[in-house]
Amino acid sequence: MSTPAVLLGTVSLDREGALPLHRQLFDALRQAILAGRLRPGTRLPSTRVMASDLGVARNTIMAAFEQLVAEGYLQARVGSGTTVTSIAPDMLLNIAAAPSDDAAVGPTELSLSTRGRALAGTVRSVPTPGGRAFQPGLPAFNEFPFGTWSRLLVRHSRKPAPDLLGYDQNGGHPGLRNAISDYLGAARGVNCSPDQVIIVGGAQSGLDLVTRMLLDPGDTAWMEEPGYPGARAALLGAGARLHPVPVDDDGLDVAAGERAAPRARLAYVTPSYQFPLGTTMSLERRLRLLEWAQRANSWIVEDDYDSEYRYRGRPLSALQGLDTAERVIYVGTFSKTMFPALRLAYLVVPRGLVSVFRRALRHTGHDAPLTIQAAAADFIGEGHYASHLRRMRALYADRLQHFSRLLNEQLGHVLELGPLDAGMQLATYLPQSIDDRETARRAEEAGINLSALSTYYLRECPRPGLLLGYAGVPEAEMREGVGVLRRLLPVEEARRAAF
Repeated sequence: MSTPAVLLGTVSLDREGALPLHRQLFDALRQAILAGRLRPGTRLPSTRVMASDLGVARNTIMAAFEQLVAEGYLQARVGSGTTVTSIAPDMLLNIAAAPSDDAAVGPTELSLSTRGRALAGTVRSVPTPGGRAFQPGLPAFNEFPFGTWSRLLVRHSRKPAPDLLGYDQNGGHPGLRNAISDYLGAARGVNCSPDQVIIVGGAQSGLDLVTRMLLDPGDTAWMEEPGYPGARAALLGAGARLHPVPVDDDGLDVAAGERAAPRARLAYVTPSYQFPLGTTMSLERRLRLLEWAQRANSWIVEDDYDSEYRYRGRPLSALQGLDTAERVIYVGTFSKTMFPALRLAYLVVPRGLVSVFRRALRHTGHDAPLTIQAAAADFIGEGHYASHLRRMRALYADRLQHFSRLLNEQLGHVLELGPLDAGMQLATYLPQSIDDRETARRAEEAGINLSALSTYYLRECPRPGLLLGYAGVPEAEMREGVGVLRRLLPVEEARRAAF
């Protein structure tokens, strides 16, 4: 089945637009697939033919195709060309049509939990007031442009504008909300306006706010198994009953969640880079998760904590960009791209919940200092953020390559490496005979910091392992830390057993 020429004729590329041409083409083809205009099995023209028809460079077509293949929309086979993936049509059709901007549709205040409705109208409560190898989640602090950051802070602190000295009434500094909205649309495929962006004082604050607004005590919530302890704490703090849903190579097993807890109120997921295993949720699973949330009138919390760091291909688009029923609350943070002590993160909430989330933010103290927000807006707007990300992506890719080679050379007989595509930490697996918690305890005593994989499970861990952070670890310290691990693990015994 070939692509109808009339369909390709509807692809319009804006050569003066802010988005690169390959991203415009990616968005156009993806939308055509999701809308059913490009059906499963449809074969696309060759990159050379399409480049000629659209009047663009062949590399532009190839970049768009590569991203669509990476995200599961297209498949490329030698001798068969490039075709639309055979995704079940009902999975696409069950995702509701995008709501109109002219109508207040989708979730409203009535969708909130009893607690959430009360929190949005109560009196403001009083807010509660460098790592080593191989601590997960820490960026390379010494590579951050603190000179530039200090200059921007001084700009807004020496003679601050009046609107930086009062109370935040809008869910965040307008300049930062605009900058984040533009960035998310271009880099993450998120569909939102600046009004939907809510600035919070760290991702944990955002998770706490979301869970308290959307859950009543006793509500069931899907939790990735294994999963992020901070999300687990936020869900428990909201009184939720956690239901662990297993994660495999395709991400959260949605079918398993549906079988065990079909009416769960909320699902917490890390689809772009699962924490801690490092897998990516497949397109089929993403669509099924969205279909479930719409059918069950449930929420999805998408924690996109470090998706910028992908070393094979472009960063994958966010789950939120596929959500036309407004069931996804997106959580992003600057802790991994800048530094954790900044305590700056953001939510993207459905339009019907913007007002109540803003009111709740004022009552909870989860907001971030306006001066820091203004400096962050300039940091993004003046191009420093994008430049820093490019440099860190290259640095972390080099460190991951060096780290994986070092682990294979020194510990290859006793330590198996997980996915090497992205992230700031690496999941590794040990033989069943080794206690990973005891190994982590002994490592701490020996002067290195790492996490046992079993600590991320609510139920029994199927295989022991270690989570090792590498992004903030210089090569000399990395080599020293691997040497400590070599002394702690039965490397020679494993080597003898292999021969």
